[in-house]
Amino acid sequence: MDFASYIRDVPDFPKKGIVFKDITPLLKDSEAFGESVEELSYRFDDAEVDYVAAVESRGFIFGAAVALQLTAGFIPLRKPKKLPYKTVRETYQLEYGSDALEVHEDACGPGDRVLIVDDLLATGGTVAAARKLIQKLGAEPIGAGFIVELDFLKGRNKLEGLWIESLIHYQSE
Repeated sequence: MDFASYIRDVPDFPKKGIVFKDITPLLKDSEAFGESVEELSYRFDDAEVDYVAAVESRGFIFGAAVALQLTAGFIPLRKPKKLPYKTVRETYQLEYGSDALEVHEDACGPGDRVLIVDDLLATGGTVAAARKLIQKLGAEPIGAGFIVELDFLKGRNKLEGLWIESLIHYQSE
């Protein structure tokens, strides 16, 4: 299936000069959405995944579905102060400022193999922070899966050593 045909470009969002890759047309089509989840899951079939960790909010959509496909547990990675139990935090740098992710301190642990899923790989900062969170809990981040990858931003460079799979690649803006 041509998944890229379901991605809509939205110019100047969230700020001028950015072309946002909107996944909602893919989500709207049940066949395309289902096939994207199956294809991303298939690529990690042999990875022996115990948990899928996903970054809010669009990552949750794909991460939970991939977890079900792989018969793995699901770990939500959230912005600060959104989780109800004791958490571990990882702060990371953005182009203009910083942000942070949190996870429950008992989400996973030593010996657990964790796949990180998000809708889009851009600069890699968010997923690098997710990886560090999983490592802080003693688990092993084994890979990362994405629907869209913006190759020209070289986000893979921040994720060296991870098995990375993306369904759609954009070589330039």
